[in-house]
Amino acid sequence: MRSLRYSINVTLDGCCHHEAGLLPDEESMAYWTTQLARADALILGRVTYQMMESVWRRPADGGWPDWMADWQVPFAETIDRAEKIVVSRTLSSPDWNARLLESDVGQAIQRLKEESDGSLWVGGVTLPTTLADLRLIDEFEFLVHPVVVGHGPSLLAGLRERIQLELVARRAFRSGVVAMRFRPR
Repeated sequence: MRSLRYSINVTLDGCCHHEAGLLPDEESMAYWTTQLARADALILGRVTYQMMESVWRRPADGGWPDWMADWQVPFAETIDRAEKIVVSRTLSSPDWNARLLESDVGQAIQRLKEESDGSLWVGGVTLPTTLADLRLIDEFEFLVHPVVVGHGPSLLAGLRERIQLELVARRAFRSGVVAMRFRPR
């Protein structure tokens, strides 16, 4: 059975908005590249899918934009070629190496997990809360940034029941970011 890992950048006060000063550095970007490369598919809600596509999709001319640093290219290449499964009721035809998942999200994700061995990765804010409520997430991975922002969407906001977690891995980066991976008890 495939495992499902939820991974996200988060501030010390629980904010998980991409504009909260959670800019990756070279070391954390390399970490994310390795993690995403291990996944058989990325599961994204429409908002996250469209946000990621606007930044990380390879342009039609085949080159990468001038703003992208050399150390960001491996991440861009990894996410660009990854299979994406988009959960949406409003998006009609995702085309960035993606397919649409329109049916009951809980049943559909359970079927994806049962397809084979390997791993699935989910990112974003809203969809992971739904999947956590359904107890479909096998691992939680947070890159905690040493910043407090005091506003913005927070990690797993609206979760119906508490989930007890057990720390299974921890890695500190030179920047002060700490990657922590947990499994439900």
